[in-house]
Amino acid sequence: MPKPVVIVGALDTKGEDFRFVRDLLLARGLETITIDFGVVDDPLFEPDIASDVVARAGGSSLFELRERRDKAHAMQVMADGLAKVVRELYAAGRLGGILGMAGGGGTSIATAAMRELPVGVPKVMASTVAAGDVSAYVGAKDIVMLPTVVDVAGLNSISRRVYANAAGAIAGMVTQQIPAVAEGRPLVTASMFGNSTACVSHARTLLEAAGYEVLVFHATGSGGRAMESLIASGFITANLDLTTTELADYVCSGVLSAGPDRMLAAARAGIPTVLAPGCVDMCNFWGADTVPTKFRNRDLYKWNPNVTLMRTDAEENRAIGRMIAHAANGAQGPVAILLPLQGVSMLDSPGNPFWDPAADTACFETIKAEVRTGISLIEVSANINDPAFAEAAVDTLMQLLGQTRRDSSWH
Repeated sequence: MPKPVVIVGALDTKGEDFRFVRDLLLARGLETITIDFGVVDDPLFEPDIASDVVARAGGSSLFELRERRDKAHAMQVMADGLAKVVRELYAAGRLGGILGMAGGGGTSIATAAMRELPVGVPKVMASTVAAGDVSAYVGAKDIVMLPTVVDVAGLNSISRRVYANAAGAIAGMVTQQIPAVAEGRPLVTASMFGNSTACVSHARTLLEAAGYEVLVFHATGSGGRAMESLIASGFITANLDLTTTELADYVCSGVLSAGPDRMLAAARAGIPTVLAPGCVDMCNFWGADTVPTKFRNRDLYKWNPNVTLMRTDAEENRAIGRMIAHAANGAQGPVAILLPLQGVSMLDSPGNPFWDPAADTACFETIKAEVRTGISLIEVSANINDPAFAEAAVDTLMQLLGQTRRDSSWH
């Protein structure tokens, strides 16, 4: 029997909607636990966990929230309380998956709790804001966002279909059996971008042949944050961070930044790490019309109809180089930096649009000048996507892991 589906929402204003979904799940033979986080009125049906319990877990009480009449404060209390209640249910083995339905405010509360759960725990959020930018709600977790199309405000011909889909989605997730694997292998994280795919794909093949499982993360801001979060969880053996392009977006205020702490999780965790300035030649914006006016005269490249790349200049590369050196300097475990002297991406190679040795050199020389003594700094006379670079990166990681190269045919 699957563990219960936890249903979270404001049962005072959306009780009819939640009763409909709960009954669909019960009809499938699933156990449910309904949690109310509504504040304004009493729930339309009796929940398994009342809103006062949630409020007290958040450090207040339902009575106090109603008396205070401060919506922002109430939302924060209920978000904190729901996160705590959900964590406790999961720890007690009473949560197989979680389902929420809401507008913007309720989505903020529900997803705050969802983000407390590990990756792999089923999470479905049916929301009026799901068709827009949901990065703030999803964070680095695997939350499935389902647009409700109409408001979560009662049953109608559209909402019934959408709610039924949401119920079917969470039911399928919690009942799906995960195929067993023969034996767990040590986990290695790796960062990749379209412009470094050849490099990371080759490195992954070599590491898998050496007995590792490689988790590849797309360096799109959310991907980098997800990788950092997983490293911080303590399950990762080593880190092959060859695509640090999100630093360029942080420095240039692009749309795919992972924030200033990018690369620091591995440093703090003390796991063997190989760093490279991969794809730091490019900052990402959406369509060409979204490129800030101050950058319109820069080297721009239309990657696809929705993504425009901007070539980073020498000053920006010096800032990126300082960030890479800073991360390496703070490492609590073995770390090495590899520099691809013939270009940091597919576009940054002789004859291609972003080939700019002076900008690359600005990054490389800054790293050399600022990295502390004792950190291995390896210059590779190759483009990052040449097989030689991937092989050098894997060789270096193996050495940091205290292993020898297992396949002499790599070179």
